[in-house]
Amino acid sequence: MNVDAVGRVTVDITVVLGRTRMPVRQLLKMGRGAVIDLDAKHEDECWIYANGELVARGEIMIVGEKIGVSITRMMSQLQV
Repeated sequence: MNVDAVGRVTVDITVVLGRTRMPVRQLLKMGRGAVIDLDAKHEDECWIYANGELVARGEIMIVGEKIGVSITRMMSQLQV
């Protein structure tokens, strides 16, 4: 297996903390620093997607000034 080739593969990672619905006109009126209420609580898990596919669930971690995600469980095809 060519490890160098694997290292060049690009994967888009998306982390979803929560969701909300609002009209586009309301979104366009929002400025920098605006707060959008989500349907999630602080203890809820987030969803982790790789190239648009749900691959794991996780929790938000804050270490110093950095924000990260700790994976709590991987999704199998049966769980998705």
